[in-house]
Amino acid sequence: MEQRDAVTALVLAAGGGRRLGGRPKALLPYRGRPLVEHAAAAARAGGCREVTVVLGADRERVRSTAHLPGCRLVANPDWEDGMGSSLRAGLAALPAGRSAVLVMLVDTPGVGAAAVARLLAAHRAGAGLAAATYGGRRGHPVLIGAEYLAEAAAGARGDAGARALLAAHAGELVPVECADVASPDDLDTPADLARWGAG
Repeated sequence: MEQRDAVTALVLAAGGGRRLGGRPKALLPYRGRPLVEHAAAAARAGGCREVTVVLGADRERVRSTAHLPGCRLVANPDWEDGMGSSLRAGLAALPAGRSAVLVMLVDTPGVGAAAVARLLAAHRAGAGLAAATYGGRRGHPVLIGAEYLAEAAAGARGDAGARALLAAHAGELVPVECADVASPDDLDTPADLARWGAG
């Protein structure tokens, strides 16, 4: 593998969907398949050669229900502490030698392969930190180069994820506009499910 192609997708799929009646977000149906399958497929189709999925809520049912061939599945027993704990669990499970990690959220079905490919292209062009933007507003996915991974893990607390890292290195962050190929909207409420035609 060329160094700049050694990117692992890290799909954060541990959420319990409290505002959705406690259904794990990973298994919410979207276009006939669980959301977690869509996220993993988008990562692969966009160019990530490896996909790691962090599971939390009802993780054994997710393991037995979702079809995730070739994905590394990581359990986060502390998923109720927020997204930060899932990011730490995922980063801790990654093999050495990755040039970057592409962090994706399971509950953003409008983020597909095209957005992933743009982030990877930015990395190949030299970006060590990059984030999809939508009309200039930062969203997901987020690409974190190997040189930033320890700092990302150290700063991942509560629901902030990589926010502290991105704020500390705002001058190094490369924005990658994706509004023409993706939507950053997430699935958090029953109204969101209805809007996306999911659930």
